[in-house]
Amino acid sequence: MSYTISRIIQNESFQEVDKRAREALANHGFGVLTEIDVKATMKKKLDKDMPEYLILGACNPAMAWEAIGIEPRVGAMLPCNVILREVSEGVEVSAIDPVVSMSAIDNDELKQVAGKVRDSLSEVVQAI
Repeated sequence: MSYTISRIIQNESFQEVDKRAREALANHGFGVLTEIDVKATMKKKLDKDMPEYLILGACNPAMAWEAIGIEPRVGAMLPCNVILREVSEGVEVSAIDPVVSMSAIDNDELKQVAGKVRDSLSEVVQAI
């Protein structure tokens, strides 16, 4: 079972895919709360080189509000991470599948919210 919703974008620069990802997230009600430049961090902390790799911590406030209202500790699993990484074929975009990540919580109402978030993130990934 895959734990991400992914696709590879070819013939686009990493910077262009990053721009398009942020636009697609915003168009679907997500804001970027956190950003981790993994490539820069690994270089700084370990002096290791790696391809471009960016983690965007995305949050849809309305859906987060709903999830927290159902299960207050679900915040430990938020925000929804979206990664952009340079691969030989282009730029891979991967979003966490919230249905899979929330499967550890035995709450059917929360699973319904996770399904709505998964649908939105699938639309985001396809829109990039």
